[in-house]
Amino acid sequence: MLKENTSLFAGEKILIVDDEEVIVELTALLLRGRGFEILTAYNGEECLELVKSEQPSLVLLDYMMPVMDGETALKEIVEHYPDSYVIMFTGKGSEEVAVRLMKIGAADYLQKPFVNSSLLERIDTVLQLRQVELANRDLLLEKELLQREIEAWNLHLERRVEEKSQELELAHREILQAEKLAALGHISAGMAHEIRNPLNAINLFAQILFGAYSQDLENSSYIRKISEEVERIDGILIKMLAASRGTAAPRSEVRFEQVARRVLANCEVLCRSQHVAVACLIEEDLPPIMADPTEIEQIFTNLVTNALFEMQQGGQLGLRLTLDEGFIQLEISDTGRGIPKEHLNQIFDPFFTTKEKGTGFGLSVVLRIVRGYGGLIKAESEVGRGTTFIVKIPSRQALAQ
Repeated sequence: MLKENTSLFAGEKILIVDDEEVIVELTALLLRGRGFEILTAYNGEECLELVKSEQPSLVLLDYMMPVMDGETALKEIVEHYPDSYVIMFTGKGSEEVAVRLMKIGAADYLQKPFVNSSLLERIDTVLQLRQVELANRDLLLEKELLQREIEAWNLHLERRVEEKSQELELAHREILQAEKLAALGHISAGMAHEIRNPLNAINLFAQILFGAYSQDLENSSYIRKISEEVERIDGILIKMLAASRGTAAPRSEVRFEQVARRVLANCEVLCRSQHVAVACLIEEDLPPIMADPTEIEQIFTNLVTNALFEMQQGGQLGLRLTLDEGFIQLEISDTGRGIPKEHLNQIFDPFFTTKEKGTGFGLSVVLRIVRGYGGLIKAESEVGRGTTFIVKIPSRQALAQ
């Protein structure tokens, strides 16, 4: 319960600054009676020290003082201690001074001599103004904080929406790819039946030629390679037929470095004829994996064949085989035309090809095999500079299968 003469702002700190000791004492007595906590100073320097240490709500500041005048002290308070409001005391006939002080930042001014009631009224008005302005400032700060939080949440939501959109797009592509691979399985089963008949004829003619050129070591070696490749294709077709019936091919221990060297040896003549240099880096002592040897050879053959197709007028074929954090990593690169950016997401789709006579099966077959061993494949390409295919197959996981 407030006393009748107690201010609504009782308890607030008020600093009285005047070089006339009588004015300071009388004003302090009056304001203590209204319930204020009073501080006193007699020049500008003392004033600033108390403002800094005590942070009063209000400063009653005389304009004319020794050591540091009131105007200088006012500027310091406004700049460095804006939570302390100031009422200036000015002498009679100093309206111009009073206006200047208000422009600097004084909350109000009072001419000497003043009436007690007028002083008390001005003090309550300024303290009420201070209360409202500080509350508004707190609300503005809270508003800014809320706006920043909202902006942060909006950014978070945008990222989540973008991530989910990418996941949905990826899932959609996976579904489409799976459907195309299933269709490829049905088609390949039919093709396998049809292709094996002309293959048998090719193999028969190769055997006839081998008999005719048995004394010609160079040509007979080429004919022998034809027969070997025909048998390899026939083996692939048999596995395609088995896969279409849901029969898994038997697995055995496969060493990637051996497969790599065998595929490069088979492509040696083609590389020479196309003036393609081969840069090969194979890490020693790579761990073997349990796999279908024909499938692993298909990975190497399809990727190397694609690379050579892009370098019919010469270039460099790169093959790098390493062990990287539990993955056997294969990198096959060419210096051909490169793949346009808009095609990179489609190159593994069955039936997609940019070749005039291409079938679009090669890379989709590689993708199916790599995924079958829990691996990953990606392509990096720059138009005019070439393409690199990167295959990663987990060595331990493959062995455990």
